Amino acid sequence: MTVDADSRRALRTAARTATNAESARGYRRDIDGLRAVAILLVVVYHVWIGRVSGGVDVFLMVSAFFLTGSFVRRMEAGRPLAVGTFLLSRFRRLMPAATTVLAATLGACWLLLPQTAWPQLWKEGWASLGYVQNWVLAVDGVDYYAHDSALASPLQHFWSLSVQGQVFVLWPLLFLVGTLAVRATRASVTTVMGVLFGLVFAGSLAFSVWETAEQQTFAYFDTGARLWEFSAGSLLALAVPHLRMNRFLRAGLGWIGLAGIVVCGMVIDVRGGFPGFLALWPIVSAALVIVAGTRSKGEHPEMREFGPSRMLATRPVLLLGRDAYALYLVHWPVLILWLNVRERPQASLLDGVAIIAISLMLARLVTTLVEKPLRLPSGQRGSAWRNAGVILVCAALVAAVLLPWQLLTTSNAAAQQTTYADEYTGAMGGDTARDGRGIPVIPIPGDDESRWAKLDRACEGRFASEIAEVQESCTQTSNAETAKHLVVVIGDSHANEFAGALQPVAKDRDWGIVMLMRPWCSLDKHDEGTEADGYCGGWQRAALDKLIAIHPDAMFTIVTAAAPDSPDERVINGIDEVIDEVTAAGIPMFGVRDNPRSSIYNYYECAYNGEPCDFPLSGALAETNPAEGLSARIGLIDFTPWICPNGTCYTELGHVSVYLDNNHLSFPFVKTLAPALDQQLGDFLKP
Repeated sequence: MTVDADSRRALRTAARTATNAESARGYRRDIDGLRAVAILLVVVYHVWIGRVSGGVDVFLMVSAFFLTGSFVRRMEAGRPLAVGTFLLSRFRRLMPAATTVLAATLGACWLLLPQTAWPQLWKEGWASLGYVQNWVLAVDGVDYYAHDSALASPLQHFWSLSVQGQVFVLWPLLFLVGTLAVRATRASVTTVMGVLFGLVFAGSLAFSVWETAEQQTFAYFDTGARLWEFSAGSLLALAVPHLRMNRFLRAGLGWIGLAGIVVCGMVIDVRGGFPGFLALWPIVSAALVIVAGTRSKGEHPEMREFGPSRMLATRPVLLLGRDAYALYLVHWPVLILWLNVRERPQASLLDGVAIIAISLMLARLVTTLVEKPLRLPSGQRGSAWRNAGVILVCAALVAAVLLPWQLLTTSNAAAQQTTYADEYTGAMGGDTARDGRGIPVIPIPGDDESRWAKLDRACEGRFASEIAEVQESCTQTSNAETAKHLVVVIGDSHANEFAGALQPVAKDRDWGIVMLMRPWCSLDKHDEGTEADGYCGGWQRAALDKLIAIHPDAMFTIVTAAAPDSPDERVINGIDEVIDEVTAAGIPMFGVRDNPRSSIYNYYECAYNGEPCDFPLSGALAETNPAEGLSARIGLIDFTPWICPNGTCYTELGHVSVYLDNNHLSFPFVKTLAPALDQQLGDFLKP
């Protein structure tokens, strides 16, 4: 059978018409308006109120509402889901604007932000490009070793786009499962998908409530704790065609929902309590607004609308809505870079007006020059090859900024470190912050390998533990089994610091080292039932049991706790019991004094940027070591005279940053404390 050219064109036109008609049936101008309101709230709350609005939750829910409607119509029409084509077209739609803003933001950060901020930006830049930024922020949020900064990252807002991108991959897979279930059960598409999304909703919400209560910072960025918000949008999309409701009731619910969205961030702690059950507030509110705009069957389209749908579909709101995606992308980096340049923690009224005006103009440019020209016609998915080409070009744009930036920075840093190797004397070199010699401070930003003391490998043989949390915290030197003597370091990250000074001494004295280190967990005893006791208590007990089983020639741990910006240093709770247990087992014990710390300054940034934040010792530690009373029972190690010579605590000594952040000593500096440790140990286990 032969089809002439005119017939083929007619068939293609008919197919496009049917597709566009299908798209039109799923299009809701009022929901576009709702997205505009949600993004506007996000911007206003970020700029002036300094809080999270809940608008992002609405945006995520609405994206699933539209996505579900599109796939359900395909399933009901018996059309193939074409998941691969969908993914390519969806990311072709999302990536041009996102990567343009990402590349421009990274370039601005290169020019405007200090070098100490660059490594985190590199990490977040690649993560944002790969739609995994939420996981980077989740890990950093609970990681004791995460980068410390006074202001948020200009890329932080890409977390929600990452979650959305992950769901855009997951949801089509659920629809594939649903398609198989429909064929197997012959049940309706609505029934099958309703069950699937109901299960996801219930499971994710329960998990979200639990994780938010246990570890809220991680939960906030966790995709698993957010899936129920998308499921709510999907369930609503399935339910809307079957809703029958009096228009006056719909109107009332709609206004209640819109008011709930607007005031959400004012009356509840969105940033501190989401995404647990509190996130039901914006989700339910958005659902009420969507339901309010759903006309009952047979209701005349010209019938007067009393709900918010009419207002949401007005031209001014829709004009804002056309740039909503771009506005979300640009407003956050504009805000954060503005605050950094002007050195302000929050925008003033006039600052906010300028930030929003600039953001609106940039959003219009991004939409007009980038998003709109590359956007596919409504309802069409385009050529797979062309879509893939657009995606690759977008990725290359970001890589073209990140790769030269990283390579140039690291190569220059390596050359500087080699050139000035003999100048890095640390604790033995005195105050060099003002010597005017222009020698770059170490550790260099991005040099993660030299930031923390590390032993050779995970514990093995007799040093290994069957208790998972102990084994995860256990490392050893390669000579631990064969060295003449063995010592164990036990405690938190400050004990890990100390290992940097211990390693050179151990090498000279033929000691092997085993380190049992868990972030946040010194041997400080916490009240039963507290979160700290739940996290540390079991590990402390198991680690001490492992210590006694190993029976080393000595044990080292931190025995005092410094208070931030205060002389209220104390001996850690329960140390007497620890000393009794360890010494009764015949193990000599050494107690190390804590170092000064701050809740205000990132001392590393002070040192590296040439703005020393030196401070008096008298305001940072107790006048005398609080552990002096233990000296008859254990050996004491105190590095204070070398960290704070002549009563002043310096942020740079011997061209080395004393600190890594606001409370941890840097590994390059701690290594230079080895002679001080050797002096205090005297002849103990000396060959």
